[in-house]
Amino acid sequence: MSSEAHRQVHRRAHRDGKERDPTFYPVEKKMGEDSLQTWIVELLRPLIERWYGELGRPRFVGADQFIYYRQFDPSKVVAPDVYVLPGVPPGRRVRSWKVWETGIAPSFALEVVSSDEPYKDYVDAPERYRELGVRELVIFDPDWEKGRDRVRWQRYRRLKARGFVRVETTNVDRIHARVLGCWLRVIGAGEDARLRLATGPEGEELFPTAAEAERAAKEAERAAKEVERAAKEAERAAKEAALERVAVLEAQIASAARASGKGPADRG
Repeated sequence: MSSEAHRQVHRRAHRDGKERDPTFYPVEKKMGEDSLQTWIVELLRPLIERWYGELGRPRFVGADQFIYYRQFDPSKVVAPDVYVLPGVPPGRRVRSWKVWETGIAPSFALEVVSSDEPYKDYVDAPERYRELGVRELVIFDPDWEKGRDRVRWQRYRRLKARGFVRVETTNVDRIHARVLGCWLRVIGAGEDARLRLATGPEGEELFPTAAEAERAAKEAERAAKEVERAAKEAERAAKEAALERVAVLEAQIASAARASGKGPADRG
């Protein structure tokens, strides 16, 4: 349906006094997805959700849902690989998101460049996210080395003076995401490439996954128990050593008394 046809539907709906929206907004994709994209998203989405939880600022972090940003026009849609909805609590069920219903647009979005249509993410995506009103968009191309005009990372931000513009491109293994407040960092290469969160001035410290955090907590608990056991062992050894010294001292006193010809009964 053309934009003019959508506008006519819009006008008819209001003229007839109807509050319902007659427009059909699909809620799922009908196309397949590169498995590498899936693996990257499966790791990164819960990491970002945990990151916001650790900061004490829980957010809804979604993946691959349709986000519609213009009522009565279902062509105005994006489906970010990962996105963040500010002010929306985690755990909410989202089949699709309509910006006009809540007034909330994603603050952050990540697109992983498709192996089938790479230039869609280079050309179309930035304009759609500009229209959406996202604050920051990061585009990651896992196959950036396959073309001279391709780049590993692109970062777009919404600036007061310039609008929604590309502010950074780089082929290094990490990029700082200002909205997230941390780094996005590539771990592995080729089919093993994954995206992780990282902290520190240069993104040198990986933010742990839930499994890594659980293992670290168990290791810390084991270490604490080992320290406690060692402390108790040292305390027991110190007591035994003290008792041995007392016994030696008593033996020396008894020996000296015998040598002087006085037994225990002669003292005093």
